[in-house]
Amino acid sequence: MFGYANPQRFLGLSRAVRPWAWSVTVVLFAVGLVQALVLSPPDYQQGESVRIMYVHVPAAWMAMFVYTVIAGASLTSLVWRHPLVDAAGRAAAPLGAGFTALALVTGALWGQPMWGTWWVWDARLTSVLVLFFLYVGYIALWQAIEDQTRAARAAAVLALVGFVNVPIIKFSVDWWNTLHQPASVIRMDGPTIHISQLVPLLVMAIGFMTLFLSLLLTRMESEILERRVRSARLMRAREEGPFEPALPEAEEVRG
Repeated sequence: MFGYANPQRFLGLSRAVRPWAWSVTVVLFAVGLVQALVLSPPDYQQGESVRIMYVHVPAAWMAMFVYTVIAGASLTSLVWRHPLVDAAGRAAAPLGAGFTALALVTGALWGQPMWGTWWVWDARLTSVLVLFFLYVGYIALWQAIEDQTRAARAAAVLALVGFVNVPIIKFSVDWWNTLHQPASVIRMDGPTIHISQLVPLLVMAIGFMTLFLSLLLTRMESEILERRVRSARLMRAREEGPFEPALPEAEEVRG
């Protein structure tokens, strides 16, 4: 895979994969939404409001997954100086922030009829909110530091330090008493959710994954092309040398 550290090779691979990724995403979302909104039965306790689960849960999974991707890219950047991982982390951050915001909003919409409140400061909700702020801080570091090399290092350090929050989100329902129920899909003894709800949930989760891949490839291509434009402008400026304004010619004194 390190062979694709070459931007030109990566662009070739990305342009070949991206159309297929978008096509698979559209199919998965079409199938998943039909199953989630039409074919799957309402929950015997939560009724029709359980359908928010098919967006909320995949968004929450992706919020943690994308940050894990950024943390892995940050470690690679600091240790091996992989040429494209900085671009990958920068491209992934807004996507992860979007997934996290979607998880928070849909969680509030789901929680209000179930818990009788839009928000509580329990461990799961608070740690997800912290994750959103970590995304915002990561993006802000890239914007605040003009030197791209320094910005990449500072953002990488923040991503690695903040990664400790990901296992806190995952195990918060086991470590503390929260309103959230324990894990019902990823369990050692198998899922506890009924197959009629599990199938559309997994289809939507895979759809969110392919959506992330499609958007990530698109954003990375844009990032690479922008860097090429910046490099070309810097090279052209160096070749032309410093700009010196022409001095006005002295006017002849008429006697």
